[in-house]
Amino acid sequence: MSELAQLTAALVEIDSINPTLIPGAAGETEIAGYVVEWLARAGLDVTVVERMRGRPSVIATARGSGGGRSLLLNAHLDTVGTEAMRDPFDARLEDGRLYGRGSYDMKGALAAAMLASADCARLGLRGDVVLTAVADEELGSVGTEEVLEHVRADAAIVCEPTELQVAVAHRGFAGFEIETAGVAAHGSRPDLGVDAIAKMGHVLVALEQLDKRLQAGRRHELVGTASLHASLIEGGQELSSYPERCLLSGERRTLPGETIAEVERQLRTTAGDAEVRVYVSREPFELDEKHDLVRTVGQAAGAHAVVGLPFWTDAALVAAAGIPTVLFGPAGEGAHAAVEWVDVGSLERCREVYVAAARAICG
Repeated sequence: MSELAQLTAALVEIDSINPTLIPGAAGETEIAGYVVEWLARAGLDVTVVERMRGRPSVIATARGSGGGRSLLLNAHLDTVGTEAMRDPFDARLEDGRLYGRGSYDMKGALAAAMLASADCARLGLRGDVVLTAVADEELGSVGTEEVLEHVRADAAIVCEPTELQVAVAHRGFAGFEIETAGVAAHGSRPDLGVDAIAKMGHVLVALEQLDKRLQAGRRHELVGTASLHASLIEGGQELSSYPERCLLSGERRTLPGETIAEVERQLRTTAGDAEVRVYVSREPFELDEKHDLVRTVGQAAGAHAVVGLPFWTDAALVAAAGIPTVLFGPAGEGAHAAVEWVDVGSLERCREVYVAAARAICG
């Protein structure tokens, strides 16, 4: 294996499943310790932040000589679960593909960013290169929120998989609950009971119609249309009783330019007299294609066009902190799937692009 493949394999072999997604899972403590030790040996200044116990994030800086701009590289430490996988932590290399949980999303890119940061520490750049390896991207993004309280930069590359393309936009999301109320009564007394589940049926039909309108409506050039789906539903007490409540959870994917307030108003209109709660949301992300950072990273990558991503990333948080941000990462397949792999050649290319971008930005 190459140095980069070996580092990726070492990271994949560490269980770092997000414990908020999977109760009792390992979390980021062990992998953060490995990253800290590796980066310190490589000559970077390393600190750890851990506001939430057991959820550490790493901040490592390749110090510049002064007078240059700074570049932030952001990657996450956590992964989703492994229930459907065979040997998820057995990193194996076959035909240029490295397999295992997190190889593609996104320990391979983390390894490329670690090596690129070490390269930059030896280059004598004027500006700083800062690598943040963060906890909890797969759910609440508490890691990136925390490191942004400690880090400022003139530009950022979020290293999520982009198939070696420069990404400048992605959709946001809102998680919502809708609750219908009934009246509990014996199943033999329709004169007394009100069926909350039947009432939710009407809401589901209205939500389906709303989703069709969204997907037939405004289309963003890079990320497509907005969408909506029902995710979970529960209700009722027992077979022989009228259900007094029914609870639906769902998700609304949002386009750049849409606000959560607009989404909530739309859901309330659609749900009628049912109770609506938006309990989690993240804003969409978009950077002007003509921004200097897009040109700089595009030139480093040899990419002549930009793309958008359908999924949400921490790039939205970095950009919201006032740091111009693009995404650039490796090629592969199987994020959150039973078989996951990353193309090792694309990881080598990511390392080269991160270093070239740092040269151009930091001086």
